[in-house]
Amino acid sequence: MIKAHKIRLHPTEEQKIYFAKAAGTARFVWNWALTEWNRQHEAGEKPTALKLKKQFNEIRRKVFPWTWEVTKNACDQPFLDLGKAWAIYFDGQKNGKRRGRPKFKTKKRSKPSFYLANDQFELGDHRLWIPKLGWVNLAENLRFKGKITGARVTKTADWWFVSITVELSDQASEQKPKRVGVDVGLNRLATLSTGEGFENQRFLKTAQKKLRQAQQHLSRCKKGSKNREKARRKVARLHYKITCLRNDVLHKLTTQIAMSYGVVGIESLHLRGLMKNRCLARSFADAALGSLLTLLTSKVTHNGGLVVKVDRLFPSSQLCHQCGWRWHDITLADRLFVCQNPNCLWQGDRDCNAATNILKEALRLVGLNDQAALGTGSDGA
Repeated sequence: MIKAHKIRLHPTEEQKIYFAKAAGTARFVWNWALTEWNRQHEAGEKPTALKLKKQFNEIRRKVFPWTWEVTKNACDQPFLDLGKAWAIYFDGQKNGKRRGRPKFKTKKRSKPSFYLANDQFELGDHRLWIPKLGWVNLAENLRFKGKITGARVTKTADWWFVSITVELSDQASEQKPKRVGVDVGLNRLATLSTGEGFENQRFLKTAQKKLRQAQQHLSRCKKGSKNREKARRKVARLHYKITCLRNDVLHKLTTQIAMSYGVVGIESLHLRGLMKNRCLARSFADAALGSLLTLLTSKVTHNGGLVVKVDRLFPSSQLCHQCGWRWHDITLADRLFVCQNPNCLWQGDRDCNAATNILKEALRLVGLNDQAALGTGSDGA
């Protein structure tokens, strides 16, 4: 298993200039390679990443001598990345899946980044050694122990980060007997079949006023001015703060579930369709339900558990988990589920009821007895 640890860097002003040069060199090489690839492809030739790399190295010393000021990976890796991008595009064409063509990178819109091979850097105590630069301070040491396969330095807002990939040995995790169903939504980010709920913090909505003011100030600044660059960086910092707060909540929530339960039932949401709702699209984006389910699936699987996806057409919110009576006319405003079956008449929280139904359907899909399993993971339902 390969995992990445993203660590913030604390470079000096001279080191920041080096990072900007390396990222700019990587962007230039990508654009050069893409231009040459398109030209050769239109001419009926069959370009490859290795051929383009060899062609670039033949003219590099005479035509682009400034590329030697930074690590060689800034010039080598873009060719490999471009080859992978074209491979994904052509595979999508064969399989009938929409895959975008590789695009040119611009200084304003693309994220500054460059790659470091495992033999092109060295880790020390809270520091990172980079060729032609020296030691750079790290905010923390690497958490994972294993074979280091590479690293990528990126810039977000005003800060530089390094993502170090480590190959870990697969270890058998302890099997957890508990089962749980998870219902996600907007009022509550996640509701478990045990009755436990996690509120949706709505970080974007909370910061909407500050964002609106900062973006209005940005739009009024003269293009190309220093004040406009300052305003742009302020907007970027606000967006990064919102992202960090959201990711912190998602990681803590998914880690808690993954460490506690062995079988987790979730819904396979149609996120593309949810984002087409003009009234709720921003709220769905703010909640990041796709990231929540992705993190949950990854962490539960890594901890030796099983994630069972229930079809999104399964009426989990309409069914009574006690008797199976279906409430066809239930709306989003109905937060309390009241069963109309005269032999049942159960009533309780709507989301908890949906989570229990998701768990029962997930256990049915994997062939487990729902009654025995529900007793270990959903006593409060």
